[in-house]
Parts: sequence; structure tokens; C-alpha cells
Amino acid sequence: MNRLFITTAKQQAWQEKIEQYGEQFQQNAQQVDEAESFPFATIATLRELGYPSVTLPVAYGGEGFSVYDMLLTQETLGKYDASAALIMSWTLGVVGEIFENCIWSEEKLHAFAKEIRGGAMVNRAASEQATGSPTRGGQPQTTAIKTAEGWSITGRKTFTTGSYALDYFIVSAWVPSLQRIGNFLIHKDTPGVSIEENWHVMAMKGTGSHDLVLENVCIAEDDLVESNHSRRTKLNGWSLHIPTTYLGIAQAARDYAVHFAKTYQPNSLQTTISELPNVRAHIGEMDLLLTQARFMLYGTAMAFDDTTKRAVLSNEINVAKYTVTNHAITIVDRAMRLVGAKSLQLANPLQRYYRDARAGLHNPPMDDMTIARLASAALL
Repeated sequence: MNRLFITTAKQQAWQEKIEQYGEQFQQNAQQVDEAESFPFATIATLRELGYPSVTLPVAYGGEGFSVYDMLLTQETLGKYDASAALIMSWTLGVVGEIFENCIWSEEKLHAFAKEIRGGAMVNRAASEQATGSPTRGGQPQTTAIKTAEGWSITGRKTFTTGSYALDYFIVSAWVPSLQRIGNFLIHKDTPGVSIEENWHVMAMKGTGSHDLVLENVCIAEDDLVESNHSRRTKLNGWSLHIPTTYLGIAQAARDYAVHFAKTYQPNSLQTTISELPNVRAHIGEMDLLLTQARFMLYGTAMAFDDTTKRAVLSNEINVAKYTVTNHAITIVDRAMRLVGAKSLQLANPLQRYYRDARAGLHNPPMDDMTIARLASAALL
């Protein structure tokens, strides 16, 4: 983390909390990737630290993190354990968005805040096989039928990141009686809720993004907490939690490559490879891209947190995601070119960084949608 971006004692304190476990988190990440398992240990440590509640407002008993604050700790966590960072980022982003917008009833917010203070984790379950990403606008096949007691939910959700660790799911479903999409708060232990373990991928192996299966899940009437209209009218800067994980990966790759350059000396040279022009070019380009990505990300977060500037934001949040994820892929590529064939060894973290960074392209919003929106805005 570039210390230039840390501006408060609270930010510094949380950086130190995350960093003290850095080596442990790195080891966990490697083991989870190799075993294609889940970062239970890292998530447990973060829960012990009270991390799930940092974006909960102070008025509700949380740390009151802004978007900017959240990005600082998430970038650091992403450098150590990308899968755990992405899992945790969804809880932080969702909680931040919910309590900032106050779409839910006050009674529901207070009850949910108590759960979050107790270490509960949450994610939205919105993607489906037939519709793809919810940002594409498809109508979910998951349905919510009105009953005398409340609602009965049936359907299947894909890409439920953090499934093993989540206590709550916010599930999007089509509501025939209302002729619109609603979002329902469902606890993991509700009868009819199950996880189908089908997350077999090459990247972000530890996110546990399995399918969420819902079979006649009965919930209370007030568990309908949002309508899509109520969310879509709000600019969501909390979604910047997505690219910050990939910025952390890029920093980890850069740091590994620089250390390698400063310590590797083949017998054909009188010095380490750090003196070679092509190696220095790779390092310079990595730091150039990191600087560009970091200023884009944190500059956007600062603008969003400043309510006087938020009103003039348009596509900057999407552009930040596009810029950071694509730069991250290039940075990891440069690191691997510097290190050479050793970077392909399964024991080398660069090959994991390469796979994980690539996953950022498939988190919303997709690149083509960002470009299309920019073109539309220019042609108004």
C-alpha cells in the first residue's frame, strides 16, 4: 500500500491489523488454492477482528468506514489472500450500501446491524444460469410466491461468492403478484436453503462461489427488503470493493517481481538482474500502471464519499473497475515476463496471481458495458 493514501489514524490502525496477519494469510491462500478449498482460517481471523462490521455506520455500532476507508484495507487484504478479500468485500460493500441508502425499514436495519456486529456475513445472490449477470437486465427465474405467512421462494442462484461463510443471502426473485423484481433477506439456516458445490474453476478457487439452491423457502412478509427500482436509482460507489481486490493482486505480483530482480544473479552476470535495462523497464511499467490504477480508484472513491461531488459522477465508478482490473492483468503479465519460466511453477505465487487477476474481467460491470455507456454518454 502506498502510504500516500492513508490519511487518518483509523485507516493506519486497520492497516496494521491486517498486515500483522499478512504472512499467515499468504500461506492460507496458497494452501486453499492448491487444495481447491475455502479460506475458513482467514475468514475466522477477520471475524475475530470484527472486520465484517467496519462499514456499518457508527450510529448502528460499527466502525463507520467510508468507501475510501474500505478500499484501503481491502487492497491490503487482496495482496495477501485474494479469495478471502473478495469474499469479505461483498459483505463490506453490501452492508455499506444498505445502511447508506436506508432502503430497508428502520426496524429491519437495527435487527440486521445486530447480526453484523456479531460477525454475520452477507452477499447478494442475483446471478442465474439463464440470465447471466444481473447487470444485463434479465428477469430472474427464481420466483417469490405470496403466502398467508409471507413468501415462498424457489429457484437457483449461481456465483454465490463466499457461500460457506455467509449467514445471510439477499436473493433477487420475480414477484408475480407485484409484477416486479424483489430482493429478499434469507438466513442460511432457513429450511429449503442449500449449497450445491459446483465451483470448479481455474481462478479464485477459494471464493466458494457455488450455486445457492432454494426449494420452497418460506420467509416472513417483511423479508422483502428491496425492489430493484429502489436500488437502481442509487449510484453505488460501494461496488468499488470489486476492483480493489485485483489491485491488491497486482501489488503482490509487482512486489514479488521486484524482490526477484533484486536477489537473482545468474552466473553470467556480475550483478543481479535488477541492473538489466529490460528488467528495469518491466518494473517501471508495473509501477506506472499501479500509480494510474490507484489514483483512478481512490480518486473515484473520494468523489463518491464527498456528497457535494457525488452528484456529478457518471461513469467514473465503472471506469475505475475497467481500469484497475485490466491494469492488474497487465502488471501480473509483466511480473511473469520479468521472472521468466519460474513464474509458471505451481509453487510460485505468480501463476496464481495470473489466474486470479483474470477473474476480474468477469465481475460486474463487464468491459463492453462500460465502453458502451461511455459512448452513449458522449453521444447525448
